[in-house]
Amino acid sequence: MECFDCVIVGTGPAGLGAAFALTDSRPGLSVLMIEKEKVSTGGLRNDCKMNFSYPIGFPRDVWEKDEAERYLELLIDRLKPDIMEKYNLDVYRNRAEKIGAQLLYIRQAHLGTDGGIRLIRALTQELREREVAISLEEKVISVDGVRKVLTTDRREIGYRNLVVAPGRGGFSFLQDLMNHLGISFTDNSIDVGIRVETKEERYPVVRDYYDPKFLFPESVRTFCTNSGSAHVVQEKYQTSDGVPYYSINGHAYSETSTRNSLVNFAILRSVTLTEPLASGQRFAEMLGIQAMLIGGGHPIMQRVGDFRLGKRSTREHFSDDLYDFEPTLPSCTPGDISLAMPSKFLRSIWKSLKLLDTVVPGILHPSTVMYYPEIKLYANKPRFIDAHFQASPGIYLIGDGAGTSRGITGAWASGMRAAEGILART
Repeated sequence: MECFDCVIVGTGPAGLGAAFALTDSRPGLSVLMIEKEKVSTGGLRNDCKMNFSYPIGFPRDVWEKDEAERYLELLIDRLKPDIMEKYNLDVYRNRAEKIGAQLLYIRQAHLGTDGGIRLIRALTQELREREVAISLEEKVISVDGVRKVLTTDRREIGYRNLVVAPGRGGFSFLQDLMNHLGISFTDNSIDVGIRVETKEERYPVVRDYYDPKFLFPESVRTFCTNSGSAHVVQEKYQTSDGVPYYSINGHAYSETSTRNSLVNFAILRSVTLTEPLASGQRFAEMLGIQAMLIGGGHPIMQRVGDFRLGKRSTREHFSDDLYDFEPTLPSCTPGDISLAMPSKFLRSIWKSLKLLDTVVPGILHPSTVMYYPEIKLYANKPRFIDAHFQASPGIYLIGDGAGTSRGITGAWASGMRAAEGILART
């Protein structure tokens, strides 16, 4: 049986951050990265939008500002991102403040989905040159924390340190692992919302600020804006019982790709379930399944013009007269979002969209498409036994799936932070 100084489960930004930090400091360490997919996955592959300002991507319950900024500078030195310029921010900020909203100033870089794939190839090639072993299409089955043995669908692997970085897609896998290892955790928060798609001319703020971060009352925010060559996509998930459902997301390609002059962004409502303490994961699964039921096995889309009239959208008139562009995810079912989305979420999001339409007039044009559901699963909150995200002796849980980050840069930073803990013990 092979044994490694560190086994990293997941090849997204959290896993990459750990691998680079370990091999930067100790080139002789034996490191294995395991990925269940055919290719390296994670946020770098999906649009590759990076934020380099605290607190974006850094949950405040596990990150202090000075600490996060130290890791961000290390990441900037590693990736050397091209920070995008911003213009006319005072205009949008002043409008937002007058109506009780806020526009955050964030240092951002954007490679696009195609640029992200190129970056992943370069990073993984560099790790291989450092003699880091990377095994794709290998699935972790179980972990024996006493023997320090990891079992996959191919073999048994010994480890001295184990870093688990499964990302949002590995949310359920991580919960099962924590239950098996006796790691205490809570799971009572969730972000639920819609993805908005419209013509770039009706949301011109993106010409001045690529991914504008607006905060609204009632814990609503904009998230993950894509423009230029932008597309709405669906991502497949499974409930803990194995039932499939879809969540909406957005992608954009680099400026070298064909532009379609569309823009999409998420607008999300956060909620924390308290008494009785309930599972955000189970709640999300129920919302996803309900949306699939209403949509006949697909997500739902609805034009703003129909929503305002209190009627469902139908395929026959979905692109007619004022409805002047084709949705980029046509497999969605035209319907009525209000039949599937909890009213408290929908009311808060609609209020926020009306505020946003005051800051950036045009977003609520009748042709604007609203897609549902967009659900973000990063609500696992393990009980850590040290400051380096160690949850059990020799086992570190990092990234979005473990609640230590909310995006690429925070995930990479959590990997570096875990690596520092490993190096201190090795």
